[in-house]
Amino acid sequence: MAFHQLCTFETFQQVSGRYGYGENFRDVIEQEFTRIKGITYLDHAAATLYPESVLKDYCRDITSNLYGNPHSHNPSSRLTHDTVDRVRYRVLQHFNTTPEEYSVIFTSGCTAALKLVAESFPWRSHTESQAGSHFCYLTDSHTSVVGMRGLTSSRGVVTQPVSPQELENRAKDEAQVEDVICQTPHLFCYPAQSNFSGRKYPLSHVKGIQARRLYPACAHQGRWFVLLDAACYVSCSPLSLQDCPADFIPISFYKIFGFPTGLGALLVRNDAADILKKTYFGGGTAAAYLSGEDYYVQAANISDRFEDGTVSFLDIIGLNHAFEALYRITGGMHNIQQHTFGLARYTYMLLSSLCHGNGRPVAHIYTEGQFDSPITQGAVLNFNLMDSNGQIIGYSQVDRMANLYNIHVRTGCFCNTGACQSFLGITNQRVKRNLQAGHVCGDNIDIVDGQPTGSIRVSFGYMSTFEDCQKFLNFVAECFVEKPVTVDQERLQELKRAVAASEDSNKSPSIKITNGEVYKGDEKKPTEASLKGFQLRDSNSHGEAYTLTNIYIYPIKSCGAYEVHDWPVGPLGLLYDRGWMVVNGNGVCLSQKREPRLCLIRPQVHIRSNKLLLQAPGMDTISVPLENNNHSHTRVCHSKVCGDRVETVDCGDEAASWLSDFLGQPCRLIKQRPDFTREMKKRPKSKHGLYQEILTYTFASATSTSLSLVNEAQYLMINRASVELIQNLMSSRFEHMSVISRFRANLVIAGVEPFEEDNWSHLIIGSTQFMVAGHCGRCHMVGIDQDTGSKTKEPLMSLSAYRSGKVSQKQLLHLHVDALCGCVFVCVCGNSDSLLFCDF
Repeated sequence: MAFHQLCTFETFQQVSGRYGYGENFRDVIEQEFTRIKGITYLDHAAATLYPESVLKDYCRDITSNLYGNPHSHNPSSRLTHDTVDRVRYRVLQHFNTTPEEYSVIFTSGCTAALKLVAESFPWRSHTESQAGSHFCYLTDSHTSVVGMRGLTSSRGVVTQPVSPQELENRAKDEAQVEDVICQTPHLFCYPAQSNFSGRKYPLSHVKGIQARRLYPACAHQGRWFVLLDAACYVSCSPLSLQDCPADFIPISFYKIFGFPTGLGALLVRNDAADILKKTYFGGGTAAAYLSGEDYYVQAANISDRFEDGTVSFLDIIGLNHAFEALYRITGGMHNIQQHTFGLARYTYMLLSSLCHGNGRPVAHIYTEGQFDSPITQGAVLNFNLMDSNGQIIGYSQVDRMANLYNIHVRTGCFCNTGACQSFLGITNQRVKRNLQAGHVCGDNIDIVDGQPTGSIRVSFGYMSTFEDCQKFLNFVAECFVEKPVTVDQERLQELKRAVAASEDSNKSPSIKITNGEVYKGDEKKPTEASLKGFQLRDSNSHGEAYTLTNIYIYPIKSCGAYEVHDWPVGPLGLLYDRGWMVVNGNGVCLSQKREPRLCLIRPQVHIRSNKLLLQAPGMDTISVPLENNNHSHTRVCHSKVCGDRVETVDCGDEAASWLSDFLGQPCRLIKQRPDFTREMKKRPKSKHGLYQEILTYTFASATSTSLSLVNEAQYLMINRASVELIQNLMSSRFEHMSVISRFRANLVIAGVEPFEEDNWSHLIIGSTQFMVAGHCGRCHMVGIDQDTGSKTKEPLMSLSAYRSGKVSQKQLLHLHVDALCGCVFVCVCGNSDSLLFCDF
């Protein structure tokens, strides 16, 4: 059976189980989530989506009622207090427990709840007379759990990471008899569901640790408490605290509802609450205290005791409406679990069976099982894609391609280094070497020494649909599978049999495989891919002459190019290049990724008349001064560019009105302050010599590194031969597409081999030397036609395929001049003075 025949709703129904929440599921999704039309959102484990009715009901509520500070006693405050109490009860009801058993402490999120436990737990250091506390956590834990050791280590507490294998293999059959003499408190933390792989750990571990039947509790006397990190689990699964009486359960509500954000809770078992000891006390937490004496009596109510200051009561009120909508749409968490698991299982089955034309598997999936049951697996699928040679395709490349298709996924290690190391085989030494090579958490360095540094995660929410699965699978087949697309039928039938067996029985899954067995010994360890598309030139050839054919400046960041024939070079790069930018009504920088029509704005710089002209289709031309010597009426603004905070000045109401009319939203034009200095980030050079999509090369100490409003470097250069090669790859499908303008380079060169510039260290134009700073990490903005503002998937698709996943289209340059007096002019002409010389 062909892949497109499997990617159908009929096939999905055979393996999915429950789908939707009634006959009107599709209508509800269209009504409640209109903003995701045309978008395939598969990042629900990071943050799920809220239905639009929640905001409407919430706004109607807070505009109809007066809610005061709940610490006061006037009518508006009492309304708030009573409403918040009602929400507390509803939270406990949702987790199948009561106020007599548990208390709800509102926090800013799961991380804040974990920090509260770490700071309040009665840790004991080891002494001659008493045993010390143990802080233990499963290695498959979120950073926020592991980070608790930063506090415990300073208190003489033993920190003990525990692998999943140790926890399950070193169990005792009988509960340990508690030694009444030893009451040393210990804390064990584990996730109900891994945010990396979606693996669900048995909730029975809670009682097993508390009764000291499981390792490490069985190896140490004392009183063991359990913190169950439920943030990922409760997003799509029901949690009953009657069956799983954990002592501390941190959660974040946006994982369940999407709204409100910045609100979480710590659910505390009342029997365990008294052991928590606070040192700081804020407003509302004291029954009594003296300002002139160290006298403090904590509030009797557990929630009041730990909620420092005024809680975010309007967000808590919003939570009430979120509960209403969730149950109205879905009927409850059991339905959500079945629906989302069916989507994940179907995606897993097809992706794990998908093969290249040569029969090699397309995906390396990181899972402990085969998605047999929602009891053991959540709606999370983690994997890396592989090319037809068995080499890993960098997750950053997959992410960029997914953006072209409006598919939203998550990549990296997902704040779970332990699971990432375990599944990807990354040793502690490799983590340290990767850091030395320039890789840090959250960046786009996806391959080091041929080995992946992270992976790709897709996750489903209660509003996800079969079409989301279908679009994602078709995207993988179209972009990353060597044709013809094939399916491992034996593998697929094996999975179907496993599904049938799990549905016929409540027993454990009948088949359990490891990742290595999935590929039947056919997979190979990724090796460093060779660079394609150019040859290294002999060192004696460096005297060959090349031509600078074009110079472009982009006066307004993300707006159209202005071609010049000669232009002054200043301390920030080409004079007035990216000197201005457009911001929205909230002061956030607009780029073509958010607003493609920016490319239709064609600014021109007239130095002699001190004018920046703004031109766009259907609009009258206006001008703003290049230099404004009257600073008495300028408004200073603070904005961000590529993570850096920059100081700017507003260019006035006329420009703001012109931009707002053209773009159809409130906008303003701002310019970098002349006296503001922003330095180029000096990123470490990879000792492995890898071409990463960041500034991986060091800079000459004598070089000016001050930046305008550019992202990373002063100059961008592109090789016309490289572009023409990619153009030829596209020609069969896009004969008339002109792509060179999409790369938005400052300098265009000709007369070299394709991608020969990859090995240059510097180049000289006239008497000015430019040092190569690295490759420009380019995103899907190159898919925007600079003449029309329309989006296409090319040229990024062809470039990505040719460059083996290394999407580095331009060289980043910065100026190196031994003695710079005034401005240096770079001229383009046909004589020998315009020739470009390069060194390897």
